[in-house]
Amino acid sequence: MRRAAFLGILTVLGSLLALAPLAATAQTNSAAAGGIYTCVNDQGRKLTSDRPIAECRHKEQLLLNRDGSVRTVIPPTYTAEERAEREARERRAAEARAAQLDAMRRERNLMARYPNEAAHGRARELALEPLRLAIAATERRLAELARERVPLINEAEFYEGKPLPPKIKQQLDANDAAVAAQRNAAATQAAELDRVNSFYDLELERLRRLWAGAQPGSLGPMPAPVAASPKPPRPASAASR
Repeated sequence: MRRAAFLGILTVLGSLLALAPLAATAQTNSAAAGGIYTCVNDQGRKLTSDRPIAECRHKEQLLLNRDGSVRTVIPPTYTAEERAEREARERRAAEARAAQLDAMRRERNLMARYPNEAAHGRARELALEPLRLAIAATERRLAELARERVPLINEAEFYEGKPLPPKIKQQLDANDAAVAAQRNAAATQAAELDRVNSFYDLELERLRRLWAGAQPGSLGPMPAPVAASPKPPRPASAASR
């Protein structure tokens, strides 16, 4: 019984001694599997370590095998603020690319719509025609109101230095209001005419550059048309008041 126990202990000890070299080898292989981290810091120095290098956290690091071959590339790691800034940069870049593609599409469409200056001129005239008709109608109405005012002024002269009869005063007030409304309309129409002409002038300038060979999307954003602000209407004559 005692002999059997002794033999059992010897067997266990032998097994442990046999496993010791294997454990040492496994530990060595495990260390070798860790590899070597390397990077170049912001000062241009090459750094190496057996673990990720904190100084190069914001840069790519190479994980090398023991023979110097590249096992993998470790991307930068960012703080929350750095990630937000990077995402904002990427978003701005994506928006710029989208704007560039949109500009290319619009300018190609512009060239397809207006193959030459004559076609563009016809489009300008079509856009201006309703405005010119509206301006002519406003001018006719102002002329009518001026004619309607003449007999009212003549009648009011009989009451010089005296209060005007309510009816004449109401008619003159109504004429004044109608004239002011038409002058407001005329100022707005003139400003819109200027704006449309400015738009077509800018568009034509861009088209001339595209017709000359400029690449669609290379000319930047088109400036907004500039038109004069509507002039305040002149007040109606108050000579009869």
